[in-house]
Amino acid sequence: MGGLARALTTPLFPDDILGTVNPMWSRRTPQARVVRTVRETADTTTLYLRPGTPFAEHRAGQYVGLGLRVDGVLHWRTYSLTSRPGDPLLAVAVTAVPGGLVSERLAHGTPAGTVLRIAPAAGEFVLPEPTPEKLLFVTAGSGITPVMGMLRTLDPAGVVLVHSDRTADDVVFGPELRAMRGLQYVEHHSATRGRLTPALLDELVPDRAARTTWACGPAGLLDAVTEAWPDVRVERFAPKRVAHTAGTGGRITLATSGIVADAAPDTPVLTAAEAAGALMPSGCRMGICHTCVGKLQAGAVRDLQTGELIDSADQPGRPVRTCVNAPAGDITLAL
Repeated sequence: MGGLARALTTPLFPDDILGTVNPMWSRRTPQARVVRTVRETADTTTLYLRPGTPFAEHRAGQYVGLGLRVDGVLHWRTYSLTSRPGDPLLAVAVTAVPGGLVSERLAHGTPAGTVLRIAPAAGEFVLPEPTPEKLLFVTAGSGITPVMGMLRTLDPAGVVLVHSDRTADDVVFGPELRAMRGLQYVEHHSATRGRLTPALLDELVPDRAARTTWACGPAGLLDAVTEAWPDVRVERFAPKRVAHTAGTGGRITLATSGIVADAAPDTPVLTAAEAAGALMPSGCRMGICHTCVGKLQAGAVRDLQTGELIDSADQPGRPVRTCVNAPAGDITLAL
């Protein structure tokens, strides 16, 4: 009875009414419907999405957040957009991570008609304007996905792409890349030739030093190329952490929702809170977009990227990024 009374007395806004008629029309909780799926490799599937409300045009190379409800809990993950800006449908390629709670479901268990939550496009791994004349892309594994959005958008004539994967069958978008006119494409198979190294890349691309280089892939590859070439632009799918950096673990109390979670020393606040059922704000999950920020009311956290200790005793109410900070003892956040 109380719920009915609240429904009759709580003011409704236009978005509330639209969302009641059709959830896809809600602007407060934007959603997108999976229109079709295309299997790219044994582990990777492209999802073609139609947003329910107008979606701001993205820039090639950006990513989008997708929310999937699993056992009643909404889990967010970010995936690079591979469609061109202005295409009628948005496209993301999802690679199933073994044991991945969300990626395995999206890649292998998402039929057409599935409705997902969607966040605005974000990310700075985009081409500058004007586009440099001589471009080199270095990618490995699923690192091809943001670059594919760029290649489909620009004129690939004269562009060099060196892509590495275990075998030819593992290459996402392999047939399209091999057939792309004008693209200077080098495919490297690590199962037979070993991993890509800066020295090998210099051999494969003799004019590498004259090219503007963009790289995306596993941490080992990105660490190697950034050490060898300080001016390379990289996109990481996981935050880079300071070696041997962790908190001490502790209990997380979310003051607004009242949810309590326990975290291990190297577990980010975001991960631990979501595991406890909290609906946490998040975006890139790499400490870049600052979507997941919450104010630290009590206790201290350790930044897993920089090693910095943030203590509420010294900086009360300081905003912290929950995706890259781990508790250093018991903490309370205004979330």
